[in-house]
Amino acid sequence: MTKINTVAVIGLGYIGLPTAAILATNGIDVIGVDVNQRTIDAVNAGQVPFVEPDLGIHVAGAVSTGKLKATRDTPSADAYIVAVPTPFNADRSADLRYIESAARGIAPQLQGDELIILESTSPPGATEHLGDVLLELRPDLSLDGENGLPRILLAHCPERVLPGRVMIELVTNDRIVGGITPEAAARARDLYGVFCQGEILLTDAKTAEMAKLVENSYRDVNIAFANELSMISDSLDIDVWELIRLANHHPRVNILQPGPGVGGHCIAVDPWFIVSAAPQAANLIKQARLTNDSKPAWVRNRIQEVLNELPSSAEIAVLGLAFKANIDDLRESPAVEIAAALAQSLPNRRLNIAEPNVEELPSQFRDMPNVELFPVNEAVSRSDLVVVLVDHDEVKSIDPLLLKGKRVLDTKGILPASKTAQFVNSPV
Repeated sequence: MTKINTVAVIGLGYIGLPTAAILATNGIDVIGVDVNQRTIDAVNAGQVPFVEPDLGIHVAGAVSTGKLKATRDTPSADAYIVAVPTPFNADRSADLRYIESAARGIAPQLQGDELIILESTSPPGATEHLGDVLLELRPDLSLDGENGLPRILLAHCPERVLPGRVMIELVTNDRIVGGITPEAAARARDLYGVFCQGEILLTDAKTAEMAKLVENSYRDVNIAFANELSMISDSLDIDVWELIRLANHHPRVNILQPGPGVGGHCIAVDPWFIVSAAPQAANLIKQARLTNDSKPAWVRNRIQEVLNELPSSAEIAVLGLAFKANIDDLRESPAVEIAAALAQSLPNRRLNIAEPNVEELPSQFRDMPNVELFPVNEAVSRSDLVVVLVDHDEVKSIDPLLLKGKRVLDTKGILPASKTAQFVNSPV
């Protein structure tokens, strides 16, 4: 069996680039592959095209030593890690076209004995589908050595990291590796063992795929409970933050914190893959998704209720666009959904948006003259209504004096003015 000296990482996004960098800093020659020339140029310059703590140090070091480089074309390699997006279709089934595109790039390079790992979060059966595409393109190969054909080793290893802590959790978290064959799982385990200090657990590919979906669905269901509590509490004039704090003093209760919705590339997407795979059985998982998906509209309605009490000239500060704190990732962000809907429905209202981790507003706000990006304090100073959507450190550290005389709607419960109510609708 060929020793793995060279790894090609297909997709240099929020998971692919950290994986490429951690492998390269542990002595593997890594070629990153991406369709975005700006990403390729940034990596080859030793730079990171998005916000992730500590990643820049790894990338710069690996590039400077020649262990990491980026290109548009898929190279020949001993192993391939596919870390491309898996969005959902209009019917919320998984869109596997990016995986299929990666397969088309890999197939011509295969000679036999290569390891191919799908890291992209995928519905059950996606790794098998990747294998089917590869063998359709390369019928001279096999997945198990059948009929004497050279084999390729195919496995699934879902990422399990938290944005903002990726470079720590890549090393410390346990990993699940599922192989199409036991040999493929063992080979993938050996590769991840180069940098992973956590336990590497072996299973079959379909179980590994389902494990990642279950982990995120568990979170989604529990967040939905907290979000539903927040809406119930608001209707009953109860402080949901105080309610959760008290309930969590029970030794077997740990309610999560509510917010404006659920975003990101995992929790907002992955549960739908389970629902799509088993629509008649996944009732609780589906309802959690519907509850969390409905929260942005509920927040918009609460904002409108407050605006109805303010002059038509009142400006709105929208604090945060990312899907979670202290990152620049806007994928599936409920904050973006809320802000864009407000800007569109209120063309005569000024929206002063503060997102400290981006330099320009996303495309949703293009051609909206009533929207502008500001630093946090300036957005607050200019506005009559302050809406907190993301608990960035810059938002947490707002001087309470800046809020004096303003209305505050705090969906994260972080500002001093909101310690006694989920939504503070009176001047503070």
